[in-house]
Amino acid sequence: MLSDIEIAENCNLKDIRQIAKKLGLGEDQLELYGKYKAKINVARLSPKAKLILVTSINPTASGEGKTTVSIGLADGIARLGKKVCLALREPSLGPVFGVKGGAAGGGYAQVVPMADINLHFTGDLHAITSANNLLCAMLDNHIFRGNALDIQKVYFHRCMDMNDRALRDITISCKAGKMKGCADYERKESFEITAASEVMAILCLARDLKDLKERLGNIVVGVNSKGQYVYARQLGAHGAMATLLKDAINPNLVQTLEGTPAIIHGGPFANIAHGCNSVRATYAAMSFADYAVTEAGFGADLGAEKFLDTKCRIAGIAPQCVVVVATVKALKLHGGADKNNLSVSDVNALKAGLPNLLKHVENMKKIYSRPVVVAMNRFATDSPEEIETVMRACGEAGTQAIFTDVFLKGGEGGEELAKAVISACDCKTPLTYAYDLNADTKTKINDIVTKVYGGEGVTYSPEAEQALKEIESNGIKGLPVIVAKTQYSLSDDAKKLARPAGFTVHVRDIIYKGGAGFIVAIAGDIMLMPGLGKVPSAEKIDISDDGTITGLS
Repeated sequence: MLSDIEIAENCNLKDIRQIAKKLGLGEDQLELYGKYKAKINVARLSPKAKLILVTSINPTASGEGKTTVSIGLADGIARLGKKVCLALREPSLGPVFGVKGGAAGGGYAQVVPMADINLHFTGDLHAITSANNLLCAMLDNHIFRGNALDIQKVYFHRCMDMNDRALRDITISCKAGKMKGCADYERKESFEITAASEVMAILCLARDLKDLKERLGNIVVGVNSKGQYVYARQLGAHGAMATLLKDAINPNLVQTLEGTPAIIHGGPFANIAHGCNSVRATYAAMSFADYAVTEAGFGADLGAEKFLDTKCRIAGIAPQCVVVVATVKALKLHGGADKNNLSVSDVNALKAGLPNLLKHVENMKKIYSRPVVVAMNRFATDSPEEIETVMRACGEAGTQAIFTDVFLKGGEGGEELAKAVISACDCKTPLTYAYDLNADTKTKINDIVTKVYGGEGVTYSPEAEQALKEIESNGIKGLPVIVAKTQYSLSDDAKKLARPAGFTVHVRDIIYKGGAGFIVAIAGDIMLMPGLGKVPSAEKIDISDDGTITGLS
């Protein structure tokens, strides 16, 4: 069988202007990046489509295929004669060269041009990195040249779009020498991966350029000796930052292998950020189609929770249906199966792992009042007994499970799922949330842990307690909460699989993101700058003398 990159390179791409016509967009509403990529440049967006959110169980080493299902579902809806548009996140170079090796779908359910999307694409992440680091440079320059704002602690960090653990702990040193009014100073610093940066979150939540600039000005760069926040606007940085992002704010239009329009824009990680593509991308997909398919990162406890509790509130949108993706292999891993024997039928391990899937289904139905369809990525090794076990368990939970073949058959393999999802979209129930936005921060975190994760409560480090006091003393309230934790478990312990019970979540730090407009609770050992694995995907990615790329998948 052909590899993902071989399938992508062998397809016949349509001119992006033809794809735009499917959405009713003319060339004057596009900024072309060659023949197969364009930015959508439309000032006013009017979202009206039925929105479908694709999420998943807690991920495992076997993979679940959430993006693949999203693409195959959209192609399936298109095959049914419906006007549909995808809205996906942009891949980060960190995972591409780290573990994933690519994040543009797989098999015959891909977005293309695959290599471009996985690599530099239209330069959005580079623009975000530059804007972020411009603020850092201006901040350090301000301190070096006398520190008129009396900044005593620096809260804003540099970023880079690559996994590099060596940048988790660095020292910044500035020597004044004989420069008048300047002083030597030194401090401990750290980098974040670009996908976790606040500038990424801001770009993904901004409604337009005006909102973007205002949010950039609201970034908290540090605190003064009186305990008051110091903002980016006080450094005069937000105008230049917005200028760097003037093109990046516009969503990117590409296509699937089958020519379905796909808008790919923004890529915050769900384990350390809010895990959704940009509001403008979702608005665009909902403005120019009748059905919009989007995804949220990692498991539903992370990506879907943040999509529903944070993005939907900020953007004023709600999905008509939630699709929860799983595989038999992944559920068996949650049930304690040997990862080297996943092709062997093991109904007992499957039954032990199914509670993870069922908890996510339960959350979407009971907490958020959303109709749910389960999408099972089919493998040839799935036994009839295993398939029947999943179907029966989902039926007893009041939801339908569809085994899809989108990896092998593209949209054809997603038609059955598409029919079930379209039917579920007729639901008119209002969206409900996991917590009251006006509650205090600790209550919100406790609601997420007890309701969404199924835990018993929350503990806080002294640093987190102090951060909460600082936030409260600055009059900050009424904001959504983003929990940064491991993606592998409903708890904050990656080793607790399936549906753990009796656990507490430990919050070791709390950060106010003034520009993004949310509060981040960092739980467990989650890192804001990932590292490369023992054998990174970068080792197998290569390019031949004639420009043929291999190893992306």
